[in-house]
Amino acid sequence: MLPTRRFGRTELPMPLLSLGGMRFQQSWSDLPADQISQDSQSNLRATLERAVACGFHHLETARHYGSSERQLGWLLPQVADPQRILQTKVPPQADSAAFAAELQLSFERLAVDRVDLLALHGLNLPEHLEETLRPGGCLEVVRRWQAQGRIGSVGFSTHGPLELILRAIESDAFDYVNLHWYFIRQDNRPAIDAAVAHDMGVFVISPTDKGGHLHSPSDRLLELCAPLHPIVFNDLFCLTAPGIHTISVGAAQPSDLDLHLQAVELLPQASELLPPIVRRLEEARRDALGDAWLSSWQQGLPTWQDTPGQINLPTLLWLHNLVEAWDLRSYARARYGLLGAGSHWFPGANADALDQQVEEGQLLSVLGESPWGPQIPALLRQLRSRVGGGSGKRLMQD
Repeated sequence: MLPTRRFGRTELPMPLLSLGGMRFQQSWSDLPADQISQDSQSNLRATLERAVACGFHHLETARHYGSSERQLGWLLPQVADPQRILQTKVPPQADSAAFAAELQLSFERLAVDRVDLLALHGLNLPEHLEETLRPGGCLEVVRRWQAQGRIGSVGFSTHGPLELILRAIESDAFDYVNLHWYFIRQDNRPAIDAAVAHDMGVFVISPTDKGGHLHSPSDRLLELCAPLHPIVFNDLFCLTAPGIHTISVGAAQPSDLDLHLQAVELLPQASELLPPIVRRLEEARRDALGDAWLSSWQQGLPTWQDTPGQINLPTLLWLHNLVEAWDLRSYARARYGLLGAGSHWFPGANADALDQQVEEGQLLSVLGESPWGPQIPALLRQLRSRVGGGSGKRLMQD
């Protein structure tokens, strides 16, 4: 059975691994009941049964994970788990009545009267936080439902910038946070520290997929992470980090649990297993990119809002680093395609506009504070040639 950790002030015994509901649903559309196939339900039942048997007592989904809530709602009574911690997520809205209607629909799809955890889903922009916290806003709806015993603890999930995450934490309105943090992306560490200071639960989103497409790792990454699979390495990296209580396992089938369970078994040996792998990964990054670049590539970069064509330079140069250091082309290709297609989930644009709508001189005009300004247009072209050319998928399909 999976070990548990106290999930901050929720006081819930949170298992180290959580079963995420994004990948096992049949469709990213909220299908009518008669369109859910028996094969899809059978696969979900097998996944859920194995997860419960292995101690995945935390199950989380979302209103806009397609058919996930409906499919789970049929199966939850059939796959009993007395220790189940059920979470769903509903995005905030300017109209709190519309938010309440979405919340009600979520409960109807799940066929439950109560959830243990509710997250305001996707606090990615300042207006989302305002819609949640303002008088008469979404949080007031949640508080009414809490008073009725229908919601346990309330948190938020986010793809937003660190400054916004810290603002949400400092509001002290939330009991837990779902955020991104894993080996390839550690910039949210101050948010984890702030959450710990507020005694909040900390849930890491999608360490396998958003953590580098580790379900289909490059040969280079496999070599550098040996003897561990990259999924096992990344899980251990996250679970040994201070302040993290649980990480999401987005299983599409029962076998997707295997490597994550292996990571938990190896947790007592993490202090021996992790350092040589981290050292190899860091050496590979230095060899590929050089100390000068690594120490200064982020300096003087304008925000995407202040860049011609809204080109998201910080994200694109980060993707360049991932490709050069560890050959994470699959991940970089997916993330590159989402820029400009994922609204506030993946803001800004990719480099497709360079040399078309945006001339090199226009780009250079905003790079005067960057020590690498003259080289950056060529790096963007190189990245575009390696991972560009595909259309971005919707957020939930990534």
